[in-house]
Amino acid sequence: MTTQNLQSPAADSVPPEQRYDVVVLGGGAAGLSGALALARARRSVLVIDAGRPRNAPAAGVHNYLALEGTSPAELLASGRAEVSGYGGEFLDGTVKTAERLTGGGFRVVLDDGTGVEADRLLVTTGLVDELPEVPGLAERWGRDVLHCPYCHGWEVRDQAIGILATGPMAVHAALMWRQMSANVTLFTHTAPEPSDEEREQFAARGISVVDGQVTGLEVTGDRLTGVNLADGRVIPIQALVVIPRFTARADVLVGLGLEPAELEVRGHVIGSHIAADATGATSVPGVWVAGNVADPMAQVIGAATAGLKAGAAINGDLIAQDTARAVTAYRARKPAAHDPFSAEVEAELTERVLGDRRHGL
Repeated sequence: MTTQNLQSPAADSVPPEQRYDVVVLGGGAAGLSGALALARARRSVLVIDAGRPRNAPAAGVHNYLALEGTSPAELLASGRAEVSGYGGEFLDGTVKTAERLTGGGFRVVLDDGTGVEADRLLVTTGLVDELPEVPGLAERWGRDVLHCPYCHGWEVRDQAIGILATGPMAVHAALMWRQMSANVTLFTHTAPEPSDEEREQFAARGISVVDGQVTGLEVTGDRLTGVNLADGRVIPIQALVVIPRFTARADVLVGLGLEPAELEVRGHVIGSHIAADATGATSVPGVWVAGNVADPMAQVIGAATAGLKAGAAINGDLIAQDTARAVTAYRARKPAAHDPFSAEVEAELTERVLGDRRHGL
């Protein structure tokens, strides 16, 4: 889609205490999708973003129909241009606090002291991937240290793939990644020993199991080539799968009364999230969430979908508010007995009618 023919560019800066229909906290796929829906609905929208997208290390976004392989930076730049084309505004920075105003709405304050107000908030701040403490792991995250077979599996197909076991979900991960390669090795690391049933599954699928703790990575020419074990062994691999803890980036919501809840998968806690209904509405009226802060398992296209649903729901909520206010104002100016004419107008019209009759008209 092109936005060159649209006439409402985004502002470069936002005056302090300016009020918007909606302030979006977070400018990833979810936030931009929600902002686009709201801007197209003719709502005033401000997106505040710190410029640290979770998927920045990845080479491309996958499973996003018609945008397969698009770089994360390109996707966000295109999204910003589209939102700007419909009048949406942007502010670079980190939100430090959010509070409810006595008269309704919210006030958001950034780390530089800038404050803005909003009738509604859409929070799309994402999550933090808490990685296992193995030297060198974080530096290769999103490149050849991976976690999602749907996001990265095709790119490492048929390679030597290692699974770093740090909990019970490692068994599930090993079986999933076996779909991508016949050369899969599970490193027991800090996880419980696989059960006899699990070892039988591994044997049946040709998955190797290596006992012992991983102490570091072997890197050659900026490519992962193996893992180091505590006993001195080096096991060759080309990609390493880890299972992070997905922690909702939700500090700003705590002040509004929203605490992250634990998220369980297959009976195991894998992280935290902010609970919400199907539209993203939270238990705090006026606050919606979308993307990984609400659903840690959502891929980019799922986060964008959630942002769209939340944006539409927020617009619907604002329409209800606008209508209620209009009805209140209408009733305040409506004469008690003779709507739609005021008593003065009705008296004038009555006099005209009587005058016409007197003149035989």
